[in-house]
Amino acid sequence: MGRYASDTGGGDFTPAPAGNHIARCIQLIDIGTHHGEYQGEPTVRNQIIVRWELPNETIETDKGPQPMIVSKFYTNSLSEKANLRKDLEAWRGREFTQDEKDNFDLMNILNKGCLVTVIHNEKKKAKVTTVSALVKGMACPPAANNPSAFWIDEWDDNAYTALPEGFKKLIAESDEYKAAFTAPSQATRDPSPAGCDTDDIPF
Repeated sequence: MGRYASDTGGGDFTPAPAGNHIARCIQLIDIGTHHGEYQGEPTVRNQIIVRWELPNETIETDKGPQPMIVSKFYTNSLSEKANLRKDLEAWRGREFTQDEKDNFDLMNILNKGCLVTVIHNEKKKAKVTTVSALVKGMACPPAANNPSAFWIDEWDDNAYTALPEGFKKLIAESDEYKAAFTAPSQATRDPSPAGCDTDDIPF
C-alpha cells in the first residue's frame, strides 16, 4: 500500500515527558506487510510509522539541544475502526470523504503541526495515545529535522540507508522486501516473521 492509505528504533533514550505536546510530523516510514497473531488468530497487516518532533521538549546531543521525537505504529488503513483514520480525522478536524478514503496520500501530513498526547507505558517508554488539531491561534515552530519519508514501493537507497537500524530490520522482515530482494527458492524456505474541503483543514 505504501504512501496511499485506503478504506521504534532501539537504544537508550530519555523518553519524552508524559502529557500534551505541540508536535510536527517529520517522518513517515513504510515498513510493509507483516504477519502475526491476535487472540489466537493469524493477522496480516500493512504498517507505517509516523514520527513527530516535539519542539518544546529538547534533549542534549552532540549537535546541541534537539527536539525529542515520538513515534506511533499504524496499520495502513482508513477503515471505520482503524486507529490511523481516527487520529487523522481528529488532526484534520473533520471526517474523510469517500473519495479521500479511497486514495488518501499520506504525504499530506508530512511537516504538518498538531497536538499529541504522550503517556509512559509499563516499561517507562513514551507512547503516543492521541493526535489532534492545534488549538486555534496556536503555532507550531518550524521543523528542526528535515522532513522525510520512505516508501517501499518507491524505493530510495539514500532514504533507506538514513533510517535507524531498528526500522531497517522491520522493513527487511516485510513481505514486500522479501519479494523484491530474496530469491524465490529462499523466500519459500523463509516464512514471514510474526509481527501504529476548507482552508481550516490542515491536509
